[in-house]
Amino acid sequence: MKPIKIGIVGVGKIVRDQHLPALAGNGDFELVCAASRNASIDGIANFATIESMLEGVADLDAVSLCMPPQYRYDAARKALEAGKHVFMEKPPGATVREVEDLIDLAEQKGVSLFASWHSRYAPAVEAAKEFLAATRIRSARIVWKEDVRRWHPNQDWIWQAGGLGVFDPGINALSIATHILSPMYVTKAALQFPANKDAPVAAEIDFRTAQGTPVKMELDWLQTGPQSWDIHADTDAGEMVLSSGGAKLAINGEAVHEQPEREYPALYERFAQIIRDDHSDVDLAPLQHVADAFMLGRRIAVEPFYD
Repeated sequence: MKPIKIGIVGVGKIVRDQHLPALAGNGDFELVCAASRNASIDGIANFATIESMLEGVADLDAVSLCMPPQYRYDAARKALEAGKHVFMEKPPGATVREVEDLIDLAEQKGVSLFASWHSRYAPAVEAAKEFLAATRIRSARIVWKEDVRRWHPNQDWIWQAGGLGVFDPGINALSIATHILSPMYVTKAALQFPANKDAPVAAEIDFRTAQGTPVKMELDWLQTGPQSWDIHADTDAGEMVLSSGGAKLAINGEAVHEQPEREYPALYERFAQIIRDDHSDVDLAPLQHVADAFMLGRRIAVEPFYD
């Protein structure tokens, strides 16, 4: 079948690091255009806005939206209304309700909508899911701690309302946890807000599954040195540790699964599949948990943050 002609909106670090290499290695897609106010991609048509891109490329099939979540809804609506399939970087939106509206619109227009939870495609995630499905989980703990200055230097949008703050990486953990654990709900949360920011820099969240299993989550954006992206589970079959953001799996201290990371190539393979199969893939559970943490969370003021 002929390649799916795709355009990218929002040309930033994640696009150059992940999206462009993934598309270059995927024969199902042909990157034909991009829209960005401040950047361009060599060798394709470039536009300043999504509106001009949609008007200027008549045979465009799909759009990949990589701008901050606060601005994604309007762009997604424009693309869907123009009859384009839409790939949304994580998180899919700034609120749960706006993404629900996009799901309805995609169905009305007969196009595919994809919420791309990239961490779910880490190499050891499926192996962890299979292990947990075969045993009883007594408790689980999510530890996601990293250095914001290293991963998001001078990025103001993440500290603005709707930018999620420490939940920007934390939602990656939740995208894995909601895939490998039983359905769960937030019972309490404590969110630490720098005095000069509108989004949290650290958080502690308690969850409980419908079966009563406790799950604790620790988020910190000020960890220097080695970074922590781990999910621990105490089970009847022993201690499971899914580490390195889902790349490594150990059972009772013994490594049982480790492969090279290829999250974004897998995402675009999935996007091509749902387009060919004529359906959408939008799981709102990770975003809903973040919304619930903000709803139930106790706000704690901490010292100002400066890059």
